[in-house]
Amino acid sequence: MSKIEIDALTAEFFGAFDNRGGKAADVARIRRLVLPSGVIVKTGPEFTVYTVDGFIEPRQRLLADGRLVEFSEWEVSERTQIAGDIASRFGEYRKSGILDGEPFEGGGTKTIQFVRTSDGWRISAVAWYDEH
Repeated sequence: MSKIEIDALTAEFFGAFDNRGGKAADVARIRRLVLPSGVIVKTGPEFTVYTVDGFIEPRQRLLADGRLVEFSEWEVSERTQIAGDIASRFGEYRKSGILDGEPFEGGGTKTIQFVRTSDGWRISAVAWYDEH
């Protein structure tokens, strides 16, 4: 059952950014998926460590202000290891959308750390690397 729950939690995380078909992205749901003191890290040319709120705010704005439309990202492969109440997932993902009027596609790698809480599985940390 844990793998199914982790798969669903991961899909919900990726789905938080989807604004295809004119629907509003639900980036705020990340507050429910990630522990309040969780850490989110972007590697690459602009290495950044985010708090949950620090991660949500700029993405909410970007996905709502019309600059980034028809956006989605999705996992294409993953390896998940579960040991008791902790789990680690390493996955490849793809993304596409229209940024400032220009279509784009990309992808990269995400690693997600999970813990089982009294409320079920939650994300404790995310780190990602975008391939350019």
